[in-house]
Amino acid sequence: MRASQFFITTLKEAPADAEVVSHKLMTRAGMIKKLAGGIYSYMPMGLRVIRKIEAIVREEMNRAGAIELLMPLVQPAELWQETGRWDRMGPEMLRVKDRHGRDFIIQPTSEEVVTDIARSDIHSYRQLPKNFYHIQTKFRDERRPRFGVMRGREFTMKDAYSFDRDEAGAEKSYQTMYAAYVRVFERLGLTFRAVRADTGAIGGSLSHEFQVIADTGEDLLVYCPDSDYAANIELAEALPLADERAAPGASMQKLATPDTIRCEDVAQLLGLPVQRTVKSIVLATDTPLGAEVWLLLVRGDHELNEVKAGKVPGLEGGFRFATEQEIIEHFGCPPGFLGPLNMKKPVKVVADRTVANMGDFVSGANEIGFHIAGINWGRDLPEPDLIADIRNVVEGDPSPDGCGKLAIQRGIEVGHVFFLGTKYSESMNCTYLDETGKPQLMAMGCYGIGVTRLVGAAIEQNHDERGIVWPDSIAPFTLVICPIGWGKSEAVRDTAINLYEKLTGSGIDVMLDDRDERPGVMFADWELIGVPHRITIGDRGLKEGMVEYQHRHDKEATKVPLTEIVAVARQKACV
Repeated sequence: MRASQFFITTLKEAPADAEVVSHKLMTRAGMIKKLAGGIYSYMPMGLRVIRKIEAIVREEMNRAGAIELLMPLVQPAELWQETGRWDRMGPEMLRVKDRHGRDFIIQPTSEEVVTDIARSDIHSYRQLPKNFYHIQTKFRDERRPRFGVMRGREFTMKDAYSFDRDEAGAEKSYQTMYAAYVRVFERLGLTFRAVRADTGAIGGSLSHEFQVIADTGEDLLVYCPDSDYAANIELAEALPLADERAAPGASMQKLATPDTIRCEDVAQLLGLPVQRTVKSIVLATDTPLGAEVWLLLVRGDHELNEVKAGKVPGLEGGFRFATEQEIIEHFGCPPGFLGPLNMKKPVKVVADRTVANMGDFVSGANEIGFHIAGINWGRDLPEPDLIADIRNVVEGDPSPDGCGKLAIQRGIEVGHVFFLGTKYSESMNCTYLDETGKPQLMAMGCYGIGVTRLVGAAIEQNHDERGIVWPDSIAPFTLVICPIGWGKSEAVRDTAINLYEKLTGSGIDVMLDDRDERPGVMFADWELIGVPHRITIGDRGLKEGMVEYQHRHDKEATKVPLTEIVAVARQKACV
């Protein structure tokens, strides 16, 4: 490709609303143009990256035995009503009506449609297993779209769906997809980690996220450096930090703690470590008989994990944070001085594992301006109604596999594999006939890769002060030829054209910058765009039979004989 025939629109400054590096650099490099909040036009330079990602994803999906089809962007409400997700999905799902007043959705995912295909066309066990995938536009009406393509409303996703005879077969399909995803992200040239994860709104049981490691990532990944343990922080198990509860060593004391509502402030005022304090979180569940109030207790330096809380028996049907009026009604005071003693009305008490083994701890007195120290389970208050893992792990916690201590790093979720079981096949009556002629529910899995999100994630992981640093496999162009004095020197021009033709013929994706720009402009553009390999041709070098090669990571260019540059470029570009 020649630059004069392409469309290059670089900017010196990023737009004011660009918050993260990938958004800034994609806009400055002319890869995207904003049309509306969370909706972008993908310009030619950005689209080349997307197509290269899609090609790798498609090759690995086909290699794993998946079959490509294409399901519609617009889907009828009836299918979503069958599974109940028409009512369960919130405002993120965009609902529309056609001219006849019939309800449709702009798809955020395609479980219902693919299950409808399977139940219509798969009848016998002889047709299983099957795995269908497509690469298609999705739309999720994010309340606050931000971070460019990282959290947009319209995006491209590869989603796949496996159908098996039973759970054992579905788990084999799951492992096949897991291995395919590993190959995809390795070929993309990204540093990533696969972690156990919560299944969220999709449902199901077994689940792994594929996270690109980046300091700007929204997700916290928990792993053990001494083992293979890794999980999203939502799922990472928090072990109790004491093996057993110590015997009481102090008597209870009611202490004045004016204007101290945070555990850290209470600990500082009392001259105690914050680890001796207990934090109170009040939740509520709505029942036909009215609101039921719950008190969840975590250590003062720990944070409640709402995903884990949502799995506590009694809270799994959904909960909310209690209102101030409900709190005052049950505890006798507003938040800030709450605790498990001296409540006005009974509540369900759930203690985190660590809190359940604490003794002589400090908690609110349920009276404004006061806390109680020296509280012990059994002696001063009854055992909690439930003991559960309800907190986030922290760096240095023991690893659940017993192989060391946990570490935490940030990541960007770019892929997710789910084992669904019969969640959708049961609600949609998706069955096949087994060897005996009896109908059986198909066991399902689903597998997603955020194609356009991968563009942003790759940039977040690979950039410097000059711009993007693409891995070779997904760069918009693998190599750029920069002729110095294109319009003035016939020797430079002829050499550049000849080299362009040889490298292109060698299978390298080459851009020839024939714009006749000054060297500084050319170099700045291609460093911003992030092309990994650059060859510079100038009159002075040609007189010595030399050209210059520079990788995007290199600080300085290297002189290479013109006679050797094709071989060097092929070696550097791994062709």
